[in-house]
Amino acid sequence: MTDRLPQFVLAGAPKAGTTALHAALATHPQLYLSPVKEPKFYLTDGRPPPARTQRGPGDAHSAREWVWRRDRYLALFDRAPADAVRGESTPFYLHDLAAQRRLVADVPDVKVVAVVRDPVDRALSNWVHLRADGLEPEADFGRAVELEDRRVADGWAPFWHYTRMGRYGEQLQHLLTLLPREQLLLLRFREVVSEQARTLDRVSEFLGVRTGVARAVPPENVKPYVADTPRYRALARLARAGAAAGAHVPPQVWRQASRPLLAALHAGATARPPLPVEVRRAVQDRVLDDVALLEEVTGESFADWRADTGRGDYASRAAARETDPAP
Repeated sequence: MTDRLPQFVLAGAPKAGTTALHAALATHPQLYLSPVKEPKFYLTDGRPPPARTQRGPGDAHSAREWVWRRDRYLALFDRAPADAVRGESTPFYLHDLAAQRRLVADVPDVKVVAVVRDPVDRALSNWVHLRADGLEPEADFGRAVELEDRRVADGWAPFWHYTRMGRYGEQLQHLLTLLPREQLLLLRFREVVSEQARTLDRVSEFLGVRTGVARAVPPENVKPYVADTPRYRALARLARAGAAAGAHVPPQVWRQASRPLLAALHAGATARPPLPVEVRRAVQDRVLDDVALLEEVTGESFADWRADTGRGDYASRAAARETDPAP
């Protein structure tokens, strides 16, 4: 059965362009990407996600989508051509050190593509995503980050771990104790956004398939910034209540039922205001030690992540997309 396991994974980080990269790589005829994006199999140990780690708004509903049974996970690759290079995308594998161990134990020669993004920008995009879906009750990003430790202690799922998700130094340091450096390709979000053809060629070469074949596709996982208005708050309360109820029905049922509500939420989309410098610095303070570790582990400079403005031209284009309602 091991011949049906993935040969590579896109393992990080959430809100760093992995959805677009997954879709682009799926256009390559020599690659086979699992039809379920983010199966999350290696986040589990062959059992359903424990309820104690799914206590944030919408967490229990999302947990129903995890592919935790091994036979169902292997079935994701049943239709892969015999000569195709198989892969899947679960960004949370980078953050979850136990998942790293399970993955490498199961597939020792696995190739890992890790995409990292300025940790403050990544956290902000994460918060915007959850606000757009009506799940994040805290209207102030800085305050939401302050609540992170309490939420983690209370068992909120990993997608709420705003700054922990961006501690790539710790994550990559651990991963490189499990596999050799040549099995890891580290990309930056700005490369995925502004150097698409070059990035796809780098990934193709890393995976041992032809370059110049995969093509970029429009992003599908961007979320609009929605202002905190009385209308938004009323709709968001409905969204959280619906997500709680959705924990008791098949995931596809709630996804279909929630579409009109999400459309109503996204109708309030507006331009995202600049992040105040003092808020950026406060969030940076939680990760600067890890940025230094990341530089030590990779031998690369991430000095731009220490700046008071984290967005360059590459991210401005991505930000523009995030102000538009998702298709």
